Amino acid sequence: MRTARGFTLLEVLVALAIIAIAMGALIKGGAANAGNAAYLRDKTVAHWVAMNKAAELQLEAGWPPLGTTQGKVEMANRQWEWTARVVETPEADVRRVDLEVRAADDKKEAVLDRLSAFLPRK
Repeated sequence: MRTARGFTLLEVLVALAIIAIAMGALIKGGAANAGNAAYLRDKTVAHWVAMNKAAELQLEAGWPPLGTTQGKVEMANRQWEWTARVVETPEADVRRVDLEVRAADDKKEAVLDRLSAFLPRK
């Protein structure tokens, strides 16, 4: 009598279970990677917004007044909110600007970028 060649039903089911578990881990890893990529994109654009605002303040005709100002700007087809806080420094002819940028549509209002710039008297 010849022996049957092939896999038993139990062996096939175990192999399918292992493949299903591995695929689940791959899908979860891919989703986490996509989420991280979106976060890094937002953080990069927020940094560009902060750098642009710092450049605008440097190019303005006068010295920025002390205090806090806020505004909105569109970049990369998205609205961004920025907050600029101008404070004095120990050097009388220099002011520090602390910028914070967040996505305008973010319900948590998490700050995505912080940037400090120093502006000399003109």
